[in-house]
Amino acid sequence: MEKVDVFISGGGIAGMVAAVAFERLGYSVICADPTPPVQTRDENGADLRTTAFLQPSQQFLDELGLWSRVKDHATPLDIMRIVDAGGAEEPNHIKVSREFDARELSDLPFGWNVPNWLSRRALSEALEASGRAEFLAGVETKQVFTRDSEARVLLSNGMNLSAALVIGADGRNSLVRQSAGISVRTTRFGQKAMAFAVTHPIPHNNVSTEIHRHGGPFTLVPLPDYDGQPSSAVVWMETSAQAARLMALSPETFEAEMSERSCHILGPLALATKRSIWPIIAQLAERISTKRVALIAEAAHVVPPIGAQGLNMSLSDIKALRDLAAQSEDICAPEVLERYHKARFNDIRLRVNGISMLNHTSLGDMPLLSNMRALGIQTLHGAAPVRKGLMKLGLGLGRR
Repeated sequence: MEKVDVFISGGGIAGMVAAVAFERLGYSVICADPTPPVQTRDENGADLRTTAFLQPSQQFLDELGLWSRVKDHATPLDIMRIVDAGGAEEPNHIKVSREFDARELSDLPFGWNVPNWLSRRALSEALEASGRAEFLAGVETKQVFTRDSEARVLLSNGMNLSAALVIGADGRNSLVRQSAGISVRTTRFGQKAMAFAVTHPIPHNNVSTEIHRHGGPFTLVPLPDYDGQPSSAVVWMETSAQAARLMALSPETFEAEMSERSCHILGPLALATKRSIWPIIAQLAERISTKRVALIAEAAHVVPPIGAQGLNMSLSDIKALRDLAAQSEDICAPEVLERYHKARFNDIRLRVNGISMLNHTSLGDMPLLSNMRALGIQTLHGAAPVRKGLMKLGLGLGRR
């Protein structure tokens, strides 16, 4: 039986960042994921989503020596533009548009946008170069048992591990969470999100645009130019039935509909990648630690893709757990894991509930709800203290 300090189940972006973080502390680490990371945008199975690494996340990645691996491919997000495009019964048009400018807070952008497939490639390279971390691609976690003295892990390749700490980074259906007997509260919205990249004739000027309308927001996030044209990543949320209809359209018809849905804010949009789709839920674990187990990322919390919160929350999990481990001689001591739960849980609950509430407002198709949504955008933007407070909260700086 092989012994390891930290075993991480799940090798997505969060799992790999956690592996690097604990390796940097001098711990031996094994990270396993059933799916090898796809590292180019055109391969089947490529994660076509992007992540806007907000200021605290960028600083954490830089501290780990990871930011230098992606910074040349990162697009700064200087302005967040929120648009209301009316209700289901109204013509698709810009009803209200307000911009939140990062210069009101500091000289830095809100964040930097990086394609997920590219982040996974950079993290894979960092793990290959590490001395005390091993990444097992194509290997599934089959069983996890926790004892007072150790955690036992059985992997699909036949390996048996004895680990001091198990980190569950294995997604919304986490085996680690289930094995630990931790329950979850799940909210289903009857929505799906489509993700892809586009080109457009009008430059984005480092402005991220979130266009709200019945079915969910349509979000354009800046990317570097592609084939000599301005480019953006898109996450388009719709009801499940509407999303299925859209995914079945020919590329040409789909492009026409998405250009209309974007209110032509960047001109006609052209697909630059394949389209991917996934269901939208909100999910919150009852707690995020127990004996010899810590949950991070979607094993602990899932939110709709609004406001660039998902992976940034996950990196906050990793940093909090890493910092507590750095201050303790025993990384799996019950008091350390309890402090991790207390350090993160209230903020996680606030964000899961808040983002869920925002998403519900986008689902409403009554004119009154549409008017309330437009009024809310105007009100939040109108008073400078409220506007700045909202921007700080979105960045994860609200309590500093």
